[in-house]
Amino acid sequence: MDDNLHRTPLFSALDNEAADALRTSMVPQSLKKGQVLFEEGQPGDRLYVVTGGKIKLSHASGDGRESVLMVLGPGDMFGELSLFDPGPRTSTAIAVTDAQVLGLGNNDLRPWLAGRPEVAQALLQALAHRLRRTNETMSDLVFADVPGRVAKALLELGEKFGTAGVEGLHVHHDLTQEELAQLVGASRETVNKALADFASRGWIRLETRSVELLDVERLGKRAR
Repeated sequence: MDDNLHRTPLFSALDNEAADALRTSMVPQSLKKGQVLFEEGQPGDRLYVVTGGKIKLSHASGDGRESVLMVLGPGDMFGELSLFDPGPRTSTAIAVTDAQVLGLGNNDLRPWLAGRPEVAQALLQALAHRLRRTNETMSDLVFADVPGRVAKALLELGEKFGTAGVEGLHVHHDLTQEELAQLVGASRETVNKALADFASRGWIRLETRSVELLDVERLGKRAR
């Protein structure tokens, strides 16, 4: 089985034989760049695991503005809230790049939750982690300035998608400037100003839909 799957909360609690059995009940799906997997408000009846590419989860406000809640890559799981609280989706899932996911319906997972308490515990821990992250994001929007939020977003993207290079950490995030601003929760102009400032200080080097993190230590201090 793919190592990315083994790292997900859904599979990490299982031995290899059980993980392979669960994998066979999951349905693969391929998405083209820009394709919507599900929309906010639609009924939620399954969770997904990303096996390739990138998926963004977004939320639209009443006035039409969009915020990017998170960007997911291989091994990340999403949609698990529907397992414990069936109801409308709270976000829209869109492929940032061509992507592949595995879907698992609630009915297929329910026997695993009943027969394998460790699976239910792992999923609840994942939900708790998601809740802590949401609370942290809300706190950042209130107390952190835009440059601080930009620095933190770059570091988080680097942790998820970064590859070590000669000069620093190369982060191919595949986000447009508008999507990066939506992730930070600020205007594109303000975010671009912060990025330009970081570049002028030698902390980063901007590239098309990617960035080179040249001074992670300084970015970390700015993110606090």
